[in-house]
Amino acid sequence: MVAASGLAPPRLAVSCARARGGHRLGFVRSVPGASAPAAVQLRCCASTVDDGVVSAAAPKPRLPRVVGMGSKLIGCGSATPSLTVSNDDLSKIVETSDEWIAARTGIRNRRVLSGDETMRELSVQAAKRALEMAQVNADDVDLVLLCTSTPDDLFGGAARVLAEVGCTNAFGFDITAACSGFIIGLITATRFIKGGGIQNVLVIGADALSQFVDWTDRGTCILFGDAAGAVLVQACNADEDGLLGFCVQSDGNGQRHLNCPSSNIDSILSKTNGVPSFPPKKGNSSYIEMNGKEVFRFAVRCVPQSIEKALEEAGLPASSIDWLLLHQANQRIIDAAATRLDIPSDKVISNLANYGNTSAASIPLALDEAVRAGKVKTGDVIAASGFGAGLTWGSAIVKWG
Repeated sequence: MVAASGLAPPRLAVSCARARGGHRLGFVRSVPGASAPAAVQLRCCASTVDDGVVSAAAPKPRLPRVVGMGSKLIGCGSATPSLTVSNDDLSKIVETSDEWIAARTGIRNRRVLSGDETMRELSVQAAKRALEMAQVNADDVDLVLLCTSTPDDLFGGAARVLAEVGCTNAFGFDITAACSGFIIGLITATRFIKGGGIQNVLVIGADALSQFVDWTDRGTCILFGDAAGAVLVQACNADEDGLLGFCVQSDGNGQRHLNCPSSNIDSILSKTNGVPSFPPKKGNSSYIEMNGKEVFRFAVRCVPQSIEKALEEAGLPASSIDWLLLHQANQRIIDAAATRLDIPSDKVISNLANYGNTSAASIPLALDEAVRAGKVKTGDVIAASGFGAGLTWGSAIVKWG
């Protein structure tokens, strides 16, 4: 039991156990003085994945959470661009078809920014709708987290977004973790609340990856769309805590499988006789580069295991999950994770067919639709997981309302 004062008794947690040196295994770091491995491995929670072989690492309990406030999700909102691009539309510019795309991804349509639309405007709309549902005034928001890899301004967009929403008393900053961004932002919000002094946090997931897609590459242009989604996270007593367990991880060894590098990084960093070349070329990003096969293999291995570790920390079996809500990247990944966790299809939230992969926006966008449709109800337990470039991935077991 937990006292209403907000003080929670210690409880052991076994997910994302700490490795040597006190680091959680989820955060992969090289050991000083260690030689380079013969083969690159991707780490999944307390296991190492290499060519399909999973070997268990020795788990150690994470430090118990002793003191702090709880957090609950009380509102959500979303926004999408007006332009819909169908598979048939894409078949006019690349060699593909609706049948080919749908069979391999589950995607039928995607929304793309056009005209004067901006990612910032979508973020503002989603945030206002979340506040409206939560019945919280904008000037009562303490913190705004904008989870995005495609801000309108290189230096970040949270400050501008919170200003346009009307959050006059809030501080804000951006979080960049690609398709895992919203989950990491959600967990970050709860840590600020647990530390005290923060009552209301707006977590916004928004991306406009259509701006970084090579529209002549049928391997990537068929996947991505633009959108924004938001949730309002509010402080509560510890015994009402809606974040039941989580697991977050990253492995830079997989960066080569999914990235969007600066197109002239070598020239910017080039030197002549020890003096940087001047003037440097204008910096910009190139197109999204992805090894679809490797990303698929990574996701179907690591995502279910991440959810299992988050469930273990929450002390819940998979059968307690009311809804499975994954980053909307590929329907085959969603189906594989559901099968691994033995979750029936009628408990899986998916709107991938209508919007494609909207990166950090995909989870809050799908959540907002499910809540407004009456599917997700107060008290429902949701297993949410984001995964993508970095490579980064993370899962959270949350209770709605």
